[in-house]
Amino acid sequence: MHMEARKYVWEGAIPLQIHLHESEVTTLPPPPPALILAPRIGYLPLLVGLIKPYFGSSLPPGVDTIWFEYKGLPLKWYTPTGVLFDLLCPEPERPWNLTVHFRGYPVHVLIPCEGEDSVKWSFINSLKEAAYIINGNCKNVMNMSQSDQVELWRSVMNGNLEAYLRVSSKLKLVTVEDDYTVKLNSSSKSQQGTGETDFAGQVKTGRIPVRLYVWSVSEDFDDLEDAPDIDCWDKISFINRPVEVRTEEAGKCFTLHDAIKTLLPEYFTDKPLFNDESPKLEDEEMNLSSEDAGSNKNTEVEEILYEHVTRNAEIKLVRIQGIEPKLEIPFSWVVNNLMNPDYFLYMCICVRVPEVNTV
Repeated sequence: MHMEARKYVWEGAIPLQIHLHESEVTTLPPPPPALILAPRIGYLPLLVGLIKPYFGSSLPPGVDTIWFEYKGLPLKWYTPTGVLFDLLCPEPERPWNLTVHFRGYPVHVLIPCEGEDSVKWSFINSLKEAAYIINGNCKNVMNMSQSDQVELWRSVMNGNLEAYLRVSSKLKLVTVEDDYTVKLNSSSKSQQGTGETDFAGQVKTGRIPVRLYVWSVSEDFDDLEDAPDIDCWDKISFINRPVEVRTEEAGKCFTLHDAIKTLLPEYFTDKPLFNDESPKLEDEEMNLSSEDAGSNKNTEVEEILYEHVTRNAEIKLVRIQGIEPKLEIPFSWVVNNLMNPDYFLYMCICVRVPEVNTV
């Protein structure tokens, strides 16, 4: 089960239809779009070897600085292609229509990319960060031999899971034991008369590297195709925060829902909205005089309004590796099967936060 799921992740791909931006077309008729199957775990700049020869004869003279956009939004080259797709296409678009540029790099939005080397070192740095979160240091990554480093990177570029596992096993980056598989195996042994099974302590304590992309909307929608477009990166909250998995009580496991509550506590507060010690939000309290504008009373009302908003927030979508898993699934299974090669678990979440009229 474990290896089969990981194999699906590594073989996952997104059909792309890539258009050369009209301002860079120098031939008539303009070239047709390029159709490419892009690996989910890959990165857009790694497609240059396929795209540049295709559009090369149509480009204007000058130095190439390749970058991609989707509906006018420049795409971050250091984010895995699958994560970009999950985030920007709530209703999956197949093929995914992207525009490629070879001129006019948007330095005000994207950090410079010098081709494959930039992507490689971004990946290695991400791996170091994950190692530090998991083990408290990144010695094993820092001490990789040159040949292992080359083989590891090539395995990611080529989607070679077997080669990747052979090299990455030397890094000794153990996250958490797969609680779901442990329980299945334990249950099977119990049925065979091996005695009672105590699930307590089956999940090892561990810190899980997580990169969370949160997209907040104020309006409600029933169908994903009606979700508003993301037209700027300011609408995305990027949370780079580890999740600590602790040993659970007997018969219980740490779920994906538990992990999301840890990452986004403001949306899952357990305390009541109002209590005897909190000021009540009566109609007359909303009519604040100008003298109260800077008072503690105004601050208290703002805090209550904020808590009211977050208490009424609704998780509209959770997507990991192109799937929308049930929140009750064991988090250990999600981590061990759906994490990216850099040992980070990338999660895209859409949250509806209703607006509150404070006037």
